[in-house]
Amino acid sequence: MAEYKLLLPAMGEGVMEATVTDWLKNVGDTVEEDESVVEIATDKVDSDVPTPVSGVIKEILVQKDEVAKVGEALAILEVEGEGSSEPAQAEAPASEQTAEAEEVQKEVAELEAPLEASKSEKITSDDANFYSPLVRSIAEKEGISQAELSQIQGSGLGGRVNKDDIQKYLENRKAAPAATPAASQPKAATSASQTPQPVASQPVVSPGQNHEIVEMDRMRKLIANHMVHSLQTAPHVSSFVETDMTKVWNWRNKHKNNFLKREGEKLTFMPIIVEAIVKAIKDFPMINVSVDGDHIIVKKDINIGIATARPDGNLIVPVIKNADQYNLAGLAKKINDLAERARTNNLKPDEIQGGTYTISNIGSFGNILGTPIINQPQVAIMAIGAIEKKPAVVSTPEGDMIGIRQKMYLSHSYDHRVVDGALGGMFVKRVSDYLEKFDVDQDV
Repeated sequence: MAEYKLLLPAMGEGVMEATVTDWLKNVGDTVEEDESVVEIATDKVDSDVPTPVSGVIKEILVQKDEVAKVGEALAILEVEGEGSSEPAQAEAPASEQTAEAEEVQKEVAELEAPLEASKSEKITSDDANFYSPLVRSIAEKEGISQAELSQIQGSGLGGRVNKDDIQKYLENRKAAPAATPAASQPKAATSASQTPQPVASQPVVSPGQNHEIVEMDRMRKLIANHMVHSLQTAPHVSSFVETDMTKVWNWRNKHKNNFLKREGEKLTFMPIIVEAIVKAIKDFPMINVSVDGDHIIVKKDINIGIATARPDGNLIVPVIKNADQYNLAGLAKKINDLAERARTNNLKPDEIQGGTYTISNIGSFGNILGTPIINQPQVAIMAIGAIEKKPAVVSTPEGDMIGIRQKMYLSHSYDHRVVDGALGGMFVKRVSDYLEKFDVDQDV
């Protein structure tokens, strides 16, 4: 018998570690090729890890609720064949690991020697504050306590503290040696700003007799951190436009039944709205950007994220990659597929990453207006309100008259560091124009 190490696979750009949430198999169990063995969770999505070989689980190396890095062995399997554990370790080639993972592992290895002699407090990660092995190593080497580390404002994904954040923090701390970490030490500048940002203190809440205390789940904690980080990073400004959706409303009603029979898919308003937003992004490409310090990164790909509510009440944002390459029928199918798999927790990690602009459909809850929070590192987000019948002034060749129209509000929130009122306002107006001038003679 030979041994095979089941490794944590690469799970998409920027994902460097995952938490084991449950083992589906126990030591001694037989597993078949491609059978799911363990469930994992990243800061973006829950998933499972299948085994590429058949065998028997000999040892579990990463226990439930423990964190593993990409490329780290999760378990050892006994498989058919001759050999020892040495060649088994090489069965998963280094090419399976991302270049970023290899770089992190190399830097961690360089820091391990001085850490052996370090007397600093051991830094740990939890659901609310995830720290990469490199960040934990630097903190322990420099004598940064867990409490001090938690005060650093992160600029990474979901507000995580990354290598640059902690290094900038150390530079600021050395520049003010007399300051204490808890009282007057400046926090690290984020990649979005070169000045320390204050953090509001949490109010003390004392539960009353008729109060129930409910622990936030892992996803809710991540959402909370992500939203707070976004508001601390980007000065939010909002613009609103009321849009006449009568043409779109009538066109959809005309085609939705035939589309359902032909494609087996529902034809909603969302693909029409996504198409209008894509066209407006092409007209105003500076909406499709992100901020890196004093630099603006203009994205050539148009990847539209659509916020989706899950049955547990949490939120997830699947992404339509290269949305400008789909026609209306293709958008309808893609949106329906992503929404369904988002609700059933069957999205792949890559399907919730790489978004460049986000839509939030608050109209599905009966809301007409909203001021959504930007999904970092993007710089804008649009909320789509409910479509309502309203009396409105209609211009005709015979003059103005009052008519019943299908109206909808578009709410556009944007990052005032790089998107001024003119750009933000013109963009949402252009989206409205495309919807109001929708071609009712086209087929789907």
